[in-house]
Amino acid sequence: MALLEIKDLTIRFGGLAAVSDFECEFAGGELMGLIGPNGAGKTTVFNMVSGFYKPTSGSIVFDGRGTAGLKPHQVTALGVARTFQNIRLWKEMSVLDNIRVAQYYRLGYGVADCFFRSRRYMERESAIERTSREVIDALELTRYTDEMPTNLPYGLQRRVEIARALSLRPKLLLLDEPAAGLNSADVEGLISLIRWVHEEYKLSIWMIEHQMKVVMSLCQWIKVIDFGRIIAEGTPEQIQSNPEVIKAYLGDENI
Repeated sequence: MALLEIKDLTIRFGGLAAVSDFECEFAGGELMGLIGPNGAGKTTVFNMVSGFYKPTSGSIVFDGRGTAGLKPHQVTALGVARTFQNIRLWKEMSVLDNIRVAQYYRLGYGVADCFFRSRRYMERESAIERTSREVIDALELTRYTDEMPTNLPYGLQRRVEIARALSLRPKLLLLDEPAAGLNSADVEGLISLIRWVHEEYKLSIWMIEHQMKVVMSLCQWIKVIDFGRIIAEGTPEQIQSNPEVIKAYLGDENI
């Protein structure tokens, strides 16, 4: 059984088809890329997979369960975590609290448990604290545990966002342009980080990225979409020399 299987995925906004007949499959453990020009529909695909958009038609099956129409927190609970192109951290909460709060769906206790500090409350809070600190240590953020993200450089904020996603213990991690806004030194660090996460956590990673250095360095297989449709797929070497890809990015005159 595939970890993720997408068939004939389509979404329309009014009369416009933003994504049409998109298909993809993860057996488990891959590191794959999704690329295309601005406005091609890449983030829209991620929004459907993670539950932010409901597809107009088609199917998304994750770990044996259909997810089209589920809420984002329900998809997360199944094992899908994501980051965003524009970093979405609570900037006035500490790094630790940013990671703790992401696990709210695992609480398993009610208002009464919280008020009376019941055993269930104490056990769940202890487990969340432990998981949060483990991922902070693993991603070398320990010295920033009590720091506010707004005080951190952009590269570290991106690392915190990835740490927050990993704290959910996902089977599939969606990275939406993780190199956006990073300088060249931070990009090199990001490449090393993503490679380490993939190997250490043994999870599937699906990445949208415009910086070809990142995509070509990391991805085993790449899909290319333009105007919401898949126009090519293959290894990094095949994609770099594909005429349809070159046309989509650079125009007919460059073929």
